[in-house]
Amino acid sequence: MKLLSLIASLYVLALPQRCQHQKPAAGNCLKGRLEIKGICSNYTIKVVSGNLDTSLLEKTWRDPQTGKTYSDVFGLGSRCSFPDSLKEGDEFYFKIDSSYLQHCMVCMAYYPTPGKHVNIKVLPGPCP
Repeated sequence: MKLLSLIASLYVLALPQRCQHQKPAAGNCLKGRLEIKGICSNYTIKVVSGNLDTSLLEKTWRDPQTGKTYSDVFGLGSRCSFPDSLKEGDEFYFKIDSSYLQHCMVCMAYYPTPGKHVNIKVLPGPCP
């Protein structure tokens, strides 16, 4: 009986930490711009505003096809869920989607993207 009580107590103590871990982090809403809409969802996105971990970004990246240099960019990781309606130059709001699973077919044609890729979820409007 004491063992069961001990297990229940440990579970209750661990529960707030588990819930806290699942809460979205403050400031996790970001504003981005679709810089390059390459073939087969090979997209490059620039962080326009918000605090994204800089280890997820290429501080500077040069597109070998055009020679143009971009700053604070990443390649789109979540290729199946990105809205097709967004065009190059469009700005949008997004958050990191660490639960993303790719469940679609993506063609294999290639267009260069930054080396770092991030899974994101595009939000329907501005950040709250």
